[in-house]
Amino acid sequence: MKYTVSLKKNHEFRVVYRKGKSFANKYLVLYKYKSNDEINKLGISVSKKVGNSVVRSRVTRLIRESYRLNEGHVQSDGYHFVVIARSTAKGAAYAEMASALIHLLKQHKVYDNYI
Repeated sequence: MKYTVSLKKNHEFRVVYRKGKSFANKYLVLYKYKSNDEINKLGISVSKKVGNSVVRSRVTRLIRESYRLNEGHVQSDGYHFVVIARSTAKGAAYAEMASALIHLLKQHKVYDNYI
């Protein structure tokens, strides 16, 4: 990911959950929190309810790749994003996952088609 760093620490996730705003659709839940950083940070959470480790890794890779390819359209104003996969995401194809992520980014008003 060119413009985005990963969220790794538990306390970083908790700040986004507590202070951030969320939208959801069939496959994903997306939390957004405006921070004082200059770059965006992305955290991905896939629970054991989604499936075994192979399924969870696949869903994580799909989410990360969907974000990476659309990263140029996301405003880089120092947002922290946390993407949570729902259990319905285990059977989703890449196109469905990318569409779901773009839909949530547009709801948060951080996706710009013309960049």
